[in-house]
Amino acid sequence: MNESRAAIRYAKAILDLAVDNKATDAVEKDMRSVLHTLRDSKELHQMMASPVVNSEAKKSVLLEIFKGSNAITTGLIDILVSNKRIGLLNDVAEKYIILNEQLKGEGVAFVTTAVPLSADLEKKILGKISGLTPNKVVVQNFVDESIIGGFVLRMGDMQFDSSIATKLSNLKREFTNSL
Repeated sequence: MNESRAAIRYAKAILDLAVDNKATDAVEKDMRSVLHTLRDSKELHQMMASPVVNSEAKKSVLLEIFKGSNAITTGLIDILVSNKRIGLLNDVAEKYIILNEQLKGEGVAFVTTAVPLSADLEKKILGKISGLTPNKVVVQNFVDESIIGGFVLRMGDMQFDSSIATKLSNLKREFTNSL
């Protein structure tokens, strides 16, 4: 099964459970915390991807990091570990946020930049995005220095990559193909 489809299925199941328990906002807060923690900690990301570290060790580390989270969030971690799908945690968190925002009639625009967005630039991005969707949009900024400059915008199933790293990669590919 496609990893993205699996992540969407887990996210939908968690959202349904959160709606039933009236905990959508608490779980969304946890999912945002999961996203930030996994993206900001390279060591944690490496540990999660490592086949050497056993599932129970990964589970105990994650439960310790996200101690105090909603029971639905800790249940998600437990299920992903049990099903040997813990590598999907980041994707499930991202999909949950998108689905919950859609449920609230809002949208999330994930903007990855090499440096943090200024308030002025965030307003400009919101202005451009508002023409694409009738929903209220919230910008979620992630910093990734490896893109060198520019930005990557993802909203729903749409992605616009205007990063310097991608442009350099495309230029390199064109150059090697023309030889």
